[in-house]
Amino acid sequence: MRRIDRQPFAMSVPMNDIPRNDDDPEVIVFNLKKRYTGVSATVNALVPLQFSQWRLAYCGTPLSNGVVGWTLRQAINVSKRPPVNRAFRIWHVRRDHEMMAGLWARDFLRLPIRLVFTSAAQHRHGWFPRWLISRMDAVISTTPLAAHFVPNTTAVVPHGIDLKRFNVPTDKTALWASTGLSGTYGIGVFGRVRPDKGTDVFVDALIDALPELPGATAVIAGLAQPKDAAFQSDLQARIDAAGLSDRLVFLGEVPAADVHKWYQACTVCVACPRYEPFGLTPFEAAACGCALVCSQTGAFDMLVEPGVSGEMVPLDDAPALAAALRRVLRDLSKTAEMGQRARERVSTTFALANEAAGIAGVYQKLFDRA
Repeated sequence: MRRIDRQPFAMSVPMNDIPRNDDDPEVIVFNLKKRYTGVSATVNALVPLQFSQWRLAYCGTPLSNGVVGWTLRQAINVSKRPPVNRAFRIWHVRRDHEMMAGLWARDFLRLPIRLVFTSAAQHRHGWFPRWLISRMDAVISTTPLAAHFVPNTTAVVPHGIDLKRFNVPTDKTALWASTGLSGTYGIGVFGRVRPDKGTDVFVDALIDALPELPGATAVIAGLAQPKDAAFQSDLQARIDAAGLSDRLVFLGEVPAADVHKWYQACTVCVACPRYEPFGLTPFEAAACGCALVCSQTGAFDMLVEPGVSGEMVPLDDAPALAAALRRVLRDLSKTAEMGQRARERVSTTFALANEAAGIAGVYQKLFDRA
């Protein structure tokens, strides 16, 4: 199987000197999942900023930025009493099992805490998650559509992007050359290799489009779990049969701390999942100056302005994706302009500071009601 087993960029060193103020936290942020996911990426970006805004602790898996989390037991022990100058602590949770832990701590152990949940799902929740959500003290939805499915939404706060880390490089062409891959520019798709992420749609579209895009090489940056190994093998067989093994390349899993370097090296980012609650990758790529081609799911329609910053395509439609890529890449100078417009959109509407401010407003309302 053709893939890159090395990382062409220097590995980032985690930031272990992030200022923290968690001796007596008024807020505890949870991320109780070992595998790195989109939720993890959100917490990874927000927590360092929130440390400067609140007496805040992080509970969960170590983050790629170097922040090491508390255990659930530590969070419970600290939460047996309220923090100084507050009637309670806030637990901010983002997953079903974190809501369950919070309800157990608040309602069974009778800890002085309040629960804030962030919901991104753009569909009707099952009965049990609906019940869990109904028991939250405040709910943040990441899009208006997500809020439609959560009647007790307190505020709509879209995800934000760290504009300092995800920035436009001086020379994308030079960065692409430094990867050691063929071609003069890159097209990237980022995320797990599996059917719901549309990896097969991407591969089929690129097999169609690449012969008409001289200079282009496409990369698939993401891990295939063991259960999806056969799926990836089938995709590789299609690539090999098309004679594109040097131009359509599986990178494997890119360390979370280094994914921004691949966005910076790529000229176009594709996001073509069959379903996505929000979908951070094109937002991060846009901040790095990538033109975008996205499927009609997640929050992508809030980001992409067709013909200005990229194109939108129907779900599960490889021919439409191929055609969109040919349009976006017809004139590389205009492609670069699309990348600039994408960066401007993220900077004005989806900055990390905006998300932190929206969340802070929810926290403050809870504290003010005490």
